[in-house]
Amino acid sequence: MKTKFTFLFALLFVGFTGFAQQDEECMTKLSIFHEYVKAKNYEAAYEPWKAVREKCPKFNIAIYIDGEKILEDKLDKVEGDQKVAVINDLLKLWEQRVEYFPSKTPKGEYAAQACQLQYDNYKLLNKSAEDLYACFDAAYKLDKETFTNPKSLYSYFSLMVDLYDAKKKTDAELFDKYDDVAEKVESEIENYSQKLNPLIEKEEAAGTDLTGKDAQYKRYYESYLKAYDQVAGAMDKKLGDRANCENLIPLYEKDFEANKTNETWIRRAVAKMYEKECTDSPLFVRLVNAQHELNPSANSAYYLGVLKDKEGKSSEAVKFYQQAIDLETDNYKKSKIVYRVGTKFKKSGSYGQARNYFRQALKLNPSNGRPYLAIAAMYAASANNCGDTAFNKRAVYWLAAAEADKAGRADATLKKAAAQSAASYRAKAPQKSEIFSAGNAGKVISIGCWINGSVTVPNI
Repeated sequence: MKTKFTFLFALLFVGFTGFAQQDEECMTKLSIFHEYVKAKNYEAAYEPWKAVREKCPKFNIAIYIDGEKILEDKLDKVEGDQKVAVINDLLKLWEQRVEYFPSKTPKGEYAAQACQLQYDNYKLLNKSAEDLYACFDAAYKLDKETFTNPKSLYSYFSLMVDLYDAKKKTDAELFDKYDDVAEKVESEIENYSQKLNPLIEKEEAAGTDLTGKDAQYKRYYESYLKAYDQVAGAMDKKLGDRANCENLIPLYEKDFEANKTNETWIRRAVAKMYEKECTDSPLFVRLVNAQHELNPSANSAYYLGVLKDKEGKSSEAVKFYQQAIDLETDNYKKSKIVYRVGTKFKKSGSYGQARNYFRQALKLNPSNGRPYLAIAAMYAASANNCGDTAFNKRAVYWLAAAEADKAGRADATLKKAAAQSAASYRAKAPQKSEIFSAGNAGKVISIGCWINGSVTVPNI
């Protein structure tokens, strides 16, 4: 009996020693390949990395983080069948990461990443639009929260449009998918805007550019906002006239009875018809009323205001607009409603009221520069009415340029447009020779009418 026990203990000891030796070997090779990866010497990293991946796949997540870099480097250097082999190995690597490190691997993110790799190499892999759409659709449904990559969101929607054009998807499927992905993009824009806003406020309060980590975070958040803004624009361009009133109205008419108690369907239908300017249709009235009956909300109150405006009942419309603002508790969403209301007053020529709403929108969402551009445009449009001399009339353009400058500083997605607007306004303002002739350099000029402000003439 004692002999059997001694033998069993020795066997276990040998087993544990084997594991320990294996761990030591894996640790050594992991350290080697990790240093090579840090030095971007991916070719030298490949063999020790491959050995650790095969022997100790659960050993350390660095196998998968560094392995991705190693295989992506190899992917750039091979063609044909070799490239297919590397693609498949990279796909397998991501599957293994999900298997061995599930808590550190966002499922939607990595599933979408795998789909995107196949999308980018669809000819080489002989993947059809149906195959790729099914891949993205499964990834989206698997974990929508972490399916956030801007490029993949666009690829997902773009494939739906391609399938629709090939008559493999219906109108309803196309518009539903547009709404679904657009809402996801909007939620990401809101997410990064809310992260960016405190930094914008901090920068404004200091009067100088941010430095250190704050500056890094600001650039990071702005880069994502620019990417999502581009995706939103690309989606609208891709959808194009497929979602015009001629298509939307018959579709929503047909499906209204079946969906009149479906809050999501009604909300999306109202928003789409408003966006595509189908508001003259009697169906829009029915949809708005149905939305308000199902769930009186900020959105439904706003659209009731739109209906009152169309009836010429401006005072009643304003009451609904204010109700919409009061009902919304989320600052980002409230800012959008306030901006819409400001835009309506701007279109009607009520510039003073419009500016009040635009300034309120800026307080609610400082990283959105569009209200600044709207104010700038109103100043420029009022130049001829708000100055008492030819020089002072044109001086209003300096005010407009200053607002455009603010838009570019606050909103990375508008930097180029804001710079072009500011340059255009300054070109219309008095030039150096005119400032010299008038003797106005450095003077403060009061601007009357609704603007009720002042501007300092540049020194020359």
